Amino acid sequence: MASASATPSRDPLSRTLRFVLKQWRHQPALASAIAAGTASQAILEMTAPVYAGRLVDAVASSHLAHDAARGAALHEALWCLFVMLGLGLLIVLLRFAVMRGIVAFTLRIMSHVARDAFWRVQRFSTDWHANSFAGSTVRKISRGMWAFDLLNDTVFLALWPSLLVLIGATVLFGWHWPLMGLVVGLGSTAYVFVSGWLSLHWVMPAARVSNAWDSRFGGVLADSVGCNPVVKAFGAERREDIRIMRTIARWKMRTRKSWRVMTLSGTVQQALLTLLRVAVIGLAISFWWQGRATPGEVTFVLTAYGVIETYLHGIGQQIRNFQRSINDLEEMVGFHAEPLGVGDVQQAPAASIADGEIVFDTVSFAYPAQRRTIYDALSVRIPAGQRVGLVGPSGSGKTTFVKLVQRLYDVDAGRILIDGQAINTVTQESLRQRVAIVQQEPLLFHRSLAENIAYARPGASRAEIEEASRLAHADGFISRLPDGYATLVGERGIKLSGGERQRVAIARAFLADAPILIFDEATSSLDSESEALIQDAMERLMQGRTTLIIAHRLSTVRKLDRILVFDQGRIVEDDTHQHLMQHATGIYRRLVERQAAGMVELAM
Repeated sequence: MASASATPSRDPLSRTLRFVLKQWRHQPALASAIAAGTASQAILEMTAPVYAGRLVDAVASSHLAHDAARGAALHEALWCLFVMLGLGLLIVLLRFAVMRGIVAFTLRIMSHVARDAFWRVQRFSTDWHANSFAGSTVRKISRGMWAFDLLNDTVFLALWPSLLVLIGATVLFGWHWPLMGLVVGLGSTAYVFVSGWLSLHWVMPAARVSNAWDSRFGGVLADSVGCNPVVKAFGAERREDIRIMRTIARWKMRTRKSWRVMTLSGTVQQALLTLLRVAVIGLAISFWWQGRATPGEVTFVLTAYGVIETYLHGIGQQIRNFQRSINDLEEMVGFHAEPLGVGDVQQAPAASIADGEIVFDTVSFAYPAQRRTIYDALSVRIPAGQRVGLVGPSGSGKTTFVKLVQRLYDVDAGRILIDGQAINTVTQESLRQRVAIVQQEPLLFHRSLAENIAYARPGASRAEIEEASRLAHADGFISRLPDGYATLVGERGIKLSGGERQRVAIARAFLADAPILIFDEATSSLDSESEALIQDAMERLMQGRTTLIIAHRLSTVRKLDRILVFDQGRIVEDDTHQHLMQHATGIYRRLVERQAAGMVELAM
């Protein structure tokens, strides 16, 4: 899969059409077979009116003839009936085969585009995910996937055979009556052109805006539902009702405009069909009156035009369906115009990390969305197995440090090495598998506790999962749950307390058994009892591992081997707690004293 789109087209329509053609080319044999099957079906449907006309002529001539001629007329009529029956059976069989083919064709495409879109979304940058509604993203993928169901049916089962029927009808009518062929040809062409122009240049822009608001509505809805505990905590149900109603009002306004445009487009198309029907029937009557058409030929005209009008009316509807499916695809196709946040170099090897030495070699970095430089030629070495605290004021560069170790961003200059390997030369997957992280607010999947703990090592045995839980002090609360390790934790782990989620996250880190360990404010929001349990689990987990601990609660870093004090993207102090406290004007000592004073005030 490509790491990024080269030069994405600014025109959503052409970009989406190219994407569709690319998907069809993945199954050329099946696509060709479906097109051939629908073409054959259309040809057979246009052949049937010819025999219907011959049957009527045979019946009409029989009452004027003698017995022998009547017998011949009966024979002709029965032969026409037999042929029409055979044609009907062939059409049924062809339709069955085509439908079987298009089901397989469409399901493969839907599976592929959904999988590919998910692949890309998973690898978009951290900034992209921070700025996108999860609910909106899910809606774009699911709507784009299902758009192929409508699009393939529209093109292969409707538009393609309709085009063949119109061409065939024009040729048949023109062969007998050039004027009739001209009227049908020009009328059909005008109808198709007007329908296409209205759909692509009038309806499509309105529908594009409507879809954008549909995605936004899905995102706002998911945002409110996902944060329902916060809504309840502040009694803000009515406020969220008002917010969602404002979004619905805008969605309703845009959708109403889109539907009105579609209604007007359909009315224009129906008017054109009515004019063409009157012209064809009028010409048929005229030819019969002039003796240029038999009753059977008039029947042929009326029957054939019935087939034509069905297809023409279908073309109007199918062009609208085509427009709708293209609109539904555009946002998902837009993902392919988005560059991936961080890409692996071609044929990058897996990281070989055993000890966990970390080196920042003159690293410069600024977030893509910001102009402010975070690091300017930052250099530091963290030996393997060392336990290091990262402290400093908010915005000083602590969190950026661990994000760069995980390679969530690429540096602008310099290198980051782990065990002597530049991390931008190895695969991200292998790198992150050797770096375990316990976050301040651990995210858990709405899956069982066993699955969440084993997420770092899916092949872990039940015994290994239970041992990791014991080391993390999670086995106690898990054993008290009715379903134990099979308990579903709710979306983002909402059914567990903060301390329980932290212990599950630490158990997950134990099971990962990675040489590098990161704690990101792991105890900052816990009660004293939970903090004591987690501090003990952290001590066990840090043994023999290179450990980075981001801490605002400075009591958690006192016993560490080393403390790095950040200020405005620079490491301004680097020593143990005892030595840093000896600097009377040092930033670290000031932070410790200020925090101690705050604790004294709380105790009073």
